[in-house]
Amino acid sequence: MDFNRNHYFMAGVFVLLLGLQLRLVDSFILNESATRFVNTRLMVPAGTATKSQFFPAVGPTPRKVVRPPEWLGWALMSVGSVLILHSLAMKAPGAS
Repeated sequence: MDFNRNHYFMAGVFVLLLGLQLRLVDSFILNESATRFVNTRLMVPAGTATKSQFFPAVGPTPRKVVRPPEWLGWALMSVGSVLILHSLAMKAPGAS
């Protein structure tokens, strides 16, 4: 399946909005299951990931905070804009 004009446009809108979201949000706080998933994928030892495993009455496990770099939002917005402009320069899917 080849990408046509509509696919490029939709991918551009998606990437542009994702970049805009990364520019507007300072950090993302993961929930406990996502934090456990990230810690297992990054090979973080269980003892350093949380101290509440030895003291369960202390409280919930600490959640991971993800702070994306500033340049990532700008890069995604520029790639999305280029994809949208490229889709507008292409011929329509039904035209021959």
